[in-house]
Amino acid sequence: MQRYFVESIQEGRVQFSQEDAKHISRVMRMKQGDEIIVVAQGIAYIAVLEDVDSDVTATLAQKLTQQVELPVHVTIASGIPKGDKLDLITQKSTELGATAILPVAMRRSVSKWDAKKTPKRLERFAKIAKEAAEQSHRTIIPAIDYVASIDALIAQSERFDHLYFAYEDDAKEVARQTFSERLGKVSPGESILVVFGPEGGIAEEEAEALREANFQSIALGPRILRTETAPLYVLSAVSYQFE
Repeated sequence: MQRYFVESIQEGRVQFSQEDAKHISRVMRMKQGDEIIVVAQGIAYIAVLEDVDSDVTATLAQKLTQQVELPVHVTIASGIPKGDKLDLITQKSTELGATAILPVAMRRSVSKWDAKKTPKRLERFAKIAKEAAEQSHRTIIPAIDYVASIDALIAQSERFDHLYFAYEDDAKEVARQTFSERLGKVSPGESILVVFGPEGGIAEEEAEALREANFQSIALGPRILRTETAPLYVLSAVSYQFE
């Protein structure tokens, strides 16, 4: 059943954005009486289409109670990578249950974002996240926010219960604590912030700043993962541990 996120529901009636209304009427060619799923404020409902001609509207029919979100709130802070890798990170992290995705400008980020173009980039990532959330039947769309530096990320880290960063040098050490071991100290309902470097990893001075801010280094196994693979490893580990 097709799923759409809506901003609000008024007295059991649903109105859609222009983009979603066009998708319903012209792309999907739905008709009056067809059922869809709408999601508002983290709650999903079955809704019945009323009007698909002039102004697409629907009425609520049934609230859905299935729990589809991760029991732990995971925010992915990704050092900005080259090319379109952040598209993949956004899409797959959304499918795997991330609560938020933060592109972070880091010392080794080859790709430098122009301040004037950043809002457009974030708009595109938000669209990717929305489509991935609909496809994977999520009840929230991950927030997408740009962070200008590691220091700026540290400044907003107090709101998280657990702070981690994936540091590739630790993957080479015999004595290390794996992410799965760290997860043993996390409880359902808590929040996690995990920081990943771009190509080339997190710079040594950034790693030291994170340690001083009480971030704990984690190893993601003995192999070195690509910047676009590491967040998916972490989200999969959280899912395995808690679901």
